[in-house]
Amino acid sequence: MTGSLLAVSDLHVSHAENRRVLDRMRPTSPDDWLIVAGDVGELFADIEKALHTLRDRFQQVIWTPGNHELWTHPDDPVQLRGEQRYQALVRACRDIGVLTPEDEYPLWRGEGGPVTVVPLFQLYDYSFRVPGANTKEEALRRAYDAGVVCTDEMLLHPDPHPSREEWCWSRLRETERRLDALDPATPTVLISHWPLVRQPTDVLWFPHFAQWCGTDRTADWHTRYHAKVAVYGHLHIPRTTEYDGVRFEEVSLGYPREWRRRTVEPDPIRRIL
Repeated sequence: MTGSLLAVSDLHVSHAENRRVLDRMRPTSPDDWLIVAGDVGELFADIEKALHTLRDRFQQVIWTPGNHELWTHPDDPVQLRGEQRYQALVRACRDIGVLTPEDEYPLWRGEGGPVTVVPLFQLYDYSFRVPGANTKEEALRRAYDAGVVCTDEMLLHPDPHPSREEWCWSRLRETERRLDALDPATPTVLISHWPLVRQPTDVLWFPHFAQWCGTDRTADWHTRYHAKVAVYGHLHIPRTTEYDGVRFEEVSLGYPREWRRRTVEPDPIRRIL
């Protein structure tokens, strides 16, 4: 295999400018794999169309959901909520040959391999709280007072789970069971929409937003599960950092108002291996 393991996230194809970026995205080799780390879009049909477009171009596409895919938007003909919406997205991906967190983890044997490529869906549990906010309720109150509230509070329904954090904890239990069964001799590339560690949220303009950005319960996953690279998005702050000797890649495109500050012709695909 002569291709590369590539990654992108936060394509947000509801924006016409971002759809034009998607139209320009091409592999550099017939053997390239593409990781799509969530927030493709909000409407079910848009998500499916964008992933289908990428699957037609890349040898393999690996997707994990972000919060926007899980929204039940009032303008979406598909009004499924929570777990049912996620499972419908998984079925749509399987129909077009895109791998998801529910599938067997693929082994990348190209340059930098072999590594097990692990798409994660873990959500968040409001544990990335600002100092002094000792409970979820206090953290949310401060966020509402500051006018910094994630749209998830209105559109991301946890059904049938009682809350988003309990859905998160359910996902963590199941994911840990699968990760614990991996061969520790083979390193991993861990892919998630939300960062596995809290540190990337330290640079947010609005610290209150961090509570919608992950969970403290994954803080050791990059070392515990032998990650060679950890890939994430969500923050719209593309950069490379390192924690505990592991490379972390934030691979988001973001909204046009954000990427226009950096360039007029974004090339959001990041080479991971």
